[in-house]
Amino acid sequence: MRAYASGQLRNVVLLGHHGAGKTTLGESMLLQSGAIDRAGSVDAGNTVGDFDPLEHRHRYSISLAMLPVEWGETRLNVIDTPGSPDFEGDVACGVHAADAALVVVDAVAGIEGGTEVAWEHAERSGLPRLVVVNRMDRENANFQRVLDSLRERFGQHLVPLAIPAGEAASFSGIVDLVSGRLRPGSGGEASDPGDDLADAIEAAQEQLVEAVAETDDDLLTAYLEGEEVTPEALGAALAAALAAGEVVPVVPTSAKEGIGIAALLDAVATYAPSPLGREHATEDGTIATTEDGPVVAIVFKTTADAFVGRLTFLRILSGTLSADAHPFNVQRGQTERLGHLYIQRGKEQIEVPALVAGDIGVAAKLQHTLTGDSLVGSEAESVRVVEIPFPVPAYRTAIQPRTKSDVDKLSTALARIREQDPTIRVERDPDTAELVMLTLGDAQVADVSARLAQNFGVDVDMAVPRVPYRETISASARAEYKHKKQTGGHGQYGHVVIQLEPLTRGDGFEFNQKVVGGNVPRQFIPAVEKGIAETLPDGPVAHSPVVDLRVTLVDGSSHSVDSSEMAFKIAASQALRQGILDARPQLLEPIVRLVIRTPSDNLGDVMSDLNGRRAQVHGVEPDGVFSAVTAEAPLAEVQRYAADVRALTGARGRFSLEFARYSDVPAHVQEQVLKELAAAAS
Repeated sequence: MRAYASGQLRNVVLLGHHGAGKTTLGESMLLQSGAIDRAGSVDAGNTVGDFDPLEHRHRYSISLAMLPVEWGETRLNVIDTPGSPDFEGDVACGVHAADAALVVVDAVAGIEGGTEVAWEHAERSGLPRLVVVNRMDRENANFQRVLDSLRERFGQHLVPLAIPAGEAASFSGIVDLVSGRLRPGSGGEASDPGDDLADAIEAAQEQLVEAVAETDDDLLTAYLEGEEVTPEALGAALAAALAAGEVVPVVPTSAKEGIGIAALLDAVATYAPSPLGREHATEDGTIATTEDGPVVAIVFKTTADAFVGRLTFLRILSGTLSADAHPFNVQRGQTERLGHLYIQRGKEQIEVPALVAGDIGVAAKLQHTLTGDSLVGSEAESVRVVEIPFPVPAYRTAIQPRTKSDVDKLSTALARIREQDPTIRVERDPDTAELVMLTLGDAQVADVSARLAQNFGVDVDMAVPRVPYRETISASARAEYKHKKQTGGHGQYGHVVIQLEPLTRGDGFEFNQKVVGGNVPRQFIPAVEKGIAETLPDGPVAHSPVVDLRVTLVDGSSHSVDSSEMAFKIAASQALRQGILDARPQLLEPIVRLVIRTPSDNLGDVMSDLNGRRAQVHGVEPDGVFSAVTAEAPLAEVQRYAADVRALTGARGRFSLEFARYSDVPAHVQEQVLKELAAAAS
């Protein structure tokens, strides 16, 4: 692979709904450019982009893949990303490294949930976009219908850059609207499209020219005065309009049949912006991509290769990074030693001596660097690039190692997996003692389980986590317990009488003593308090922590010989357990606050579903074609809500979740919960 200057690079990320054909499109680009001599297929498991055994098994992308395509005097660093919402973290990684996005839309299905997610990612990052209406060879494919829906949903600045010659089985090529030439899918020479398409071409060209002219005063003047708009003038204005996000070109293709791919590559190479001059946010301002600036790089992805070890994917924001450099990691405060740099193509590494500003490459075996870190030329530099905004996981799963050996290896294995996917979080629940993993969905859980077994030899069971209930009381009660035991020698004697009273939610625990007459000797009162405190984490109702109550020691008795701290601890513990059972015990459950963003068309379904989850809806705010629902619901009802929201909204809905408070479990629900807990314990 030859060397390219920064201005000859194009960094583009493939985005879109699962099944729209992104991986096949990337494969077709490689084939068209001569990088491969035979196209693989997703079904056969032999594409360049999907090289992981788990991707072969599932037949969909799990992680992003680099697909560098050499086209004329340009190298396109194509970043293929997963379409499944469970692996949206890699979408965020790919968007962070790109300068433009190719949003891939199915020519039959049109706009889907993943289309809107892709659009939001590109919009949030300020990426110029081209839309690829792919799979035009499929039955019922309709370019105009998809184009109309795209314009209705995302704006009238979406305009065709080409139109199809035929559709479905008759799809044989595309007409480039800038040149007006028919480009056949067979790879033949461009030609006159003929009279059959004349009217469609004229209407589409007028739409394109009007949209571009509105962004360029000189072109607009020429167009309004009836002057001929040359392809050169139109192309130059289109490139500027695309870079500014004022025009989004739309191109029809069939990646499977290779139709329209050459024209798409031409469009990206000609109209998409180079990395030069693009500004990237830092914690102190911005940094522009320049060839002669200081070395600054952002790590946008980390993977582990079975043979090479850890692979660190870098986007060079400024300067030139040489293979013999010792860059400084700003976040970790550590200097790294490179040794080798590569251009990555699928799982293949192509060694290069350096990476220029704007380029994307890979460093192997870095010791300290993780995803999101910033690398600079030396310790004297202090540029810290804003980190990648990853989606927040909310799908809860309890991880249960099967053997002692699995327990010993699990922590290290999970740490390695989390290095590769920062959307995974792992925490130990202090109330249930379970190891709880938070992910974006069930497919990601299955992927983690498979990787633990395949890569680390760790076998685990995945289950719904136990809800961290708490116990309290709803009435006052008086309890008494006398611990009396006679053995050889000194016996055991401790006698306490306690008063229990409920406190306001969140007040915790109070201990008081009102013993008179020395019935409980002063030296044993701390033992009473300690016995009660040690009992609180394991309540008598559900073996959950006991909260929000006041315990007052009011009376008791002692023995001059047999009384001891241990005897009074035991008496206090048993009195507390009995007192809780007599004080109308109440189970408390965690309540979480939800903010759900759903298409307004699905609002009724979402609201109905929330009602079935014992949720309280606090408000609904319109947000364009979406609605934002604010609600509170028991954690027990929404531990797997991520999958349900997608099902209700056609994968278009999103939500965030955070802990709000503890609240009383309704009586009928408490009865069922206690039955389930008893069954699980037996």
